[in-house]
Amino acid sequence: MWPLIFRDIKLAIRSGGGFALTLSFFLIVVMIVPFGVGANLDLLSRIAPGILWIGALLSCLLSLDRIFQLDWEDGTLEALATSPIPLSGIATAKATAHWITTGLPITIASIPLGYLLNLDINSYMWLFISIALGTPSLSFIGAFGAALTVGVKRGGLLLSLLVLPLYIPTLMLGAQCVSKGTNNHLELLALITAISFLCIALLPLACAIALRANLK
Repeated sequence: MWPLIFRDIKLAIRSGGGFALTLSFFLIVVMIVPFGVGANLDLLSRIAPGILWIGALLSCLLSLDRIFQLDWEDGTLEALATSPIPLSGIATAKATAHWITTGLPITIASIPLGYLLNLDINSYMWLFISIALGTPSLSFIGAFGAALTVGVKRGGLLLSLLVLPLYIPTLMLGAQCVSKGTNNHLELLALITAISFLCIALLPLACAIALRANLK
């Protein structure tokens, strides 16, 4: 499985869907907000958790259609389906590669971007941990949506419509965990972690069913 993960990371970087694109989009989303709401530092501090999490969500969404699409177009996905690796394992590898090229850079970049939005000093640790624990669920939910729409031409919009509602629980819990005045950080982190583990455990099987249906 690891060779497949490394291969997908290289393909993501070569095709322009790697670290630079994700971080650039994340930076743009966060930097636009002060221009829209003005230089009110108190307001920026209050809305910073939500903006950072929305930016992380949209940055993950940006490259979801690439998870299976490139392999579908050149026939590699059909070849992988006949390999000894089960389709659920292939889906797990591709979702993991997507997290490494999107979720991991976003997690690291969230700290300096939080500073730009005047995030409360006590919230940085919770921001880092919540995004690190929450972004795996975004990648695996996205992989499921990508598996459903892999055979659809220009399915990017449909993919977004499918996965965005499923992102809402993680978004709400993550933003609440980072918000100033929250006292139940550990409980919220436990819920975020549970969602991620549930997605990692179940969605590769759902991806395998969707891919098998599209490959027929």
